[in-house]
Amino acid sequence: MKILQLHSNYIEYRPIEKEIPSAEECEQKKYRVEDLVVLFTCVEKEDTVEVAHKALDDLKGYLDTVKSNRILIYPYAHLSSNLASSNDALRILKEMESYAKTLGIEVSRAPFGWCKEFSISIKGHPLAEQFRTLIAGEKEGELISKALEAESKIKSHWLIMKLDGSMVPVEEFDFNGHEKLRIFAEYEISKVRAVQKIPPHVNLMRKLELVDYELASDPGNFRWYPKGRLIKSLIERYVTQKVIDYGGMEVETPIMYDLEHPSLASYLHRFPARQYILKSDDKEFFLRFSACFGQFLMVHDTQISYRQLPLRIYELTRYSFRREKSGELAGLRRLRSFTMPDVHAMCSDLEQAKQEFLTRFKMCVDTLQGFELTPNDYELAIRFTKDFYEQNKGFIVSLVQLFGKPALVEMWDERFFYFVLKYEFNFVDNLNKASALSTDQIDIENAERYGIMYVDEKGEKKYPYILHCSPSGAIERDIYAMLEKAYMEQQKGKAPSLPLWLSPTQVRVIPVSEQFFGAAEKVVATLLEHEVRADWDDRPLTMQKKVREAEMDWVPYIVVIGQKEVDSGTLAVRDRRLAEAQKPGKVRTMKLNELVSEIKEITRGKPFQKLPLPAELSKRPKFYG
Repeated sequence: MKILQLHSNYIEYRPIEKEIPSAEECEQKKYRVEDLVVLFTCVEKEDTVEVAHKALDDLKGYLDTVKSNRILIYPYAHLSSNLASSNDALRILKEMESYAKTLGIEVSRAPFGWCKEFSISIKGHPLAEQFRTLIAGEKEGELISKALEAESKIKSHWLIMKLDGSMVPVEEFDFNGHEKLRIFAEYEISKVRAVQKIPPHVNLMRKLELVDYELASDPGNFRWYPKGRLIKSLIERYVTQKVIDYGGMEVETPIMYDLEHPSLASYLHRFPARQYILKSDDKEFFLRFSACFGQFLMVHDTQISYRQLPLRIYELTRYSFRREKSGELAGLRRLRSFTMPDVHAMCSDLEQAKQEFLTRFKMCVDTLQGFELTPNDYELAIRFTKDFYEQNKGFIVSLVQLFGKPALVEMWDERFFYFVLKYEFNFVDNLNKASALSTDQIDIENAERYGIMYVDEKGEKKYPYILHCSPSGAIERDIYAMLEKAYMEQQKGKAPSLPLWLSPTQVRVIPVSEQFFGAAEKVVATLLEHEVRADWDDRPLTMQKKVREAEMDWVPYIVVIGQKEVDSGTLAVRDRRLAEAQKPGKVRTMKLNELVSEIKEITRGKPFQKLPLPAELSKRPKFYG
């Protein structure tokens, strides 16, 4: 089902002529409805009565937010080519109308099967125009948690917290100067995750031969080519080192767990995600969606003293699994198997938990900085219960002040999940979709659920608070965010690029002719000795074409070698950082040792790994295209 949802001052419409023989009977007069939400609704083949109910259940929270209780259901077949039969469509539209009345919504419905003329006036606020896609049914082999069902019905208060700690309802906030925050707020409140077109990063990840869909697997699973695997591996090592420096103790745990294990089954239903289910012998298992299960079972068997708190346990899960809806899958933004750095901290009490939370907040900002993603590139969302806010307002305000920009707040009257406070850093992409990167939570349930205890200074056993943090979010999403940001830069006229330490080829050497192949090889050999990823173009192409292809590969430094460079002992270096989109980088004259020193300084503190491809471009296969 597709719905174009418009908060309107009024709509006027008049049936002109019947489009189908089974059109409803109606008066061919002008109808006018004022101060309402218009639902231009397209019923599709797979839609059911349950989809109609879900559409209205989801709408109820929106109506509360915009302070409206009047709707018009307007049949609108132009939103899809996958149309239900006229009989089924009319039946479901009538069911929507009937169900809306049971929810206390003032509802009317435009006649079905007519060509109509209409005029409409849309209200001028950020949430006035929204597009929603609802998908029928769930597939066999997945489990929908009770928390996910609760999430669809949860009553949220959406606000913006300013740097002074004051909160303003989203519809009243002045978003001037905060355009990405406005887009993010609309995305979160609408809860529409489906995509209507291919995100720009999908074309980029293929063009750069990083990663692609694996059609022989379940949708949302990927094949990683050598360059992409290199980038992914470097990020994994970088994030892991950040966590170890912070004090995380790295462990490894299984990827599947017994569905009937009492602690696991209970927790499974407290997390809002769909799960993969599989059978082995006579038992059912689920694939993990995070490292929580294995880490909590491990800590349950561990003897812990208050002197050892906060106790920090870490795992890089390769992989975690969530069975996202097929219509929501979109490249590396939303997938079904992903690599998630997951670090938990056991804390003695709330005060220690809050101090640890602040430390990890700073770690998350610092981690994303390594990908050249700054708070200018993402938005902060903070979610909490009303009780927690009232008792810890100063602490929550300090997080927003530390972030340095207004934040989106989702506040609940009562607690539905295992946490009382959660934040995420959300990247807003080129399709105005948002994706969570770094996140942390204060969990007040799972210590007791898993029987995790520590011994305090009086020798008494107590349950700790547990913090759940991913410093970077899913590794795949970090790559998505970097590619989407690069595309944004390109739209502004800048040359798209990756951080130097993540660029598969950092330096490409291009000899002007075969006469200088030996000189090119020597330069590459020296660079490789100094742990700089370098290759050289020995293909029978013109120098201009080789330079152009190096630019299309986003190579940061292009070194051209001819007689002048051999005689002078200097290099002609094209620096991509100084380039504009569709134009070559500025040529700099440098000694080889100067180039090495510059690269070493820029990549200082980042992991290094050799490029698992031949140094000669002629020996490389083409993985895509």
